[in-house]
Amino acid sequence: MLLYMEDPLRFAFSKEFNDEIPKSEQYGILGVPIDSTTTYLPGARFGSNAIREASYNLERYHLNLDKELSKELYDLGNMQVVHGNIQKTSHYLESTIQEVKDLEIIPITLGGEHSISYSIVKALGAQDVTVLHFDAHMDLLNAYQGEKYSHATVMRRIYDLNPEGIIQVGIRSGTKDESKFAQQAGVKYYTSSWVKENLTEMENVISSIKGPVYVTVDIDVLDPAYAPSVSTPCTGGLNPLELQRLIFSLQDKNVVGFDLMEVSSRCMGDITSINAAQVVYDFICL
Repeated sequence: MLLYMEDPLRFAFSKEFNDEIPKSEQYGILGVPIDSTTTYLPGARFGSNAIREASYNLERYHLNLDKELSKELYDLGNMQVVHGNIQKTSHYLESTIQEVKDLEIIPITLGGEHSISYSIVKALGAQDVTVLHFDAHMDLLNAYQGEKYSHATVMRRIYDLNPEGIIQVGIRSGTKDESKFAQQAGVKYYTSSWVKENLTEMENVISSIKGPVYVTVDIDVLDPAYAPSVSTPCTGGLNPLELQRLIFSLQDKNVVGFDLMEVSSRCMGDITSINAAQVVYDFICL
């Protein structure tokens, strides 16, 4: 059985997990409610359940895709976290993701702060995997406020795992050192202004990715007009329809895992969690 799990509200259309499910490629929703390294607006620990609650506004039939959910969807619950101890939480998460992988379930992780994406990619195995990263920020610092494991360093730590490649989409904030590192290390990044002016070309970049893909979405890739309840808001982002088109570009890709991070909604009906639930469901329905 899965370790370190609790039993919160489930994502819409999902089934309750049990150990007897058949082994085949299915989706498993996993919440990780932690914000231990958050340095601006707290509240990402509430994101997992806020996204679940907002998902009940969705229809089983996806009008834009003209299809209904076809794969089995399970909600595995929220992982037990240790607030203030990102190292122990990361250990729990790696163990849990490894179990999910062994069950041949594709994990869809709801954060929670972005630092936890590192543990997921590590557990799934980074080699030969292209990491597709939607975010306002590069997150490529080697250390932030003296810490090597942080929401601001997560992509640098993922780079250290030696993935096949990293593609960053919607970027509009980063240091000169991060930009220089990205260019030297072969990390491809596309700014939000470029993406908005070249959306079809960005779709082609994503649809041309070869081999397995891990997708990580920081909801602040959306402009704060559409996602105000985030840990580090940054103006000039994508709109929901632009992000939806890019998620649709993953059609027929071999996605080995998907996460959505940094939702800090604290009330029902918050637009951030509504848009986040839609992003997750857009992916699931592919």
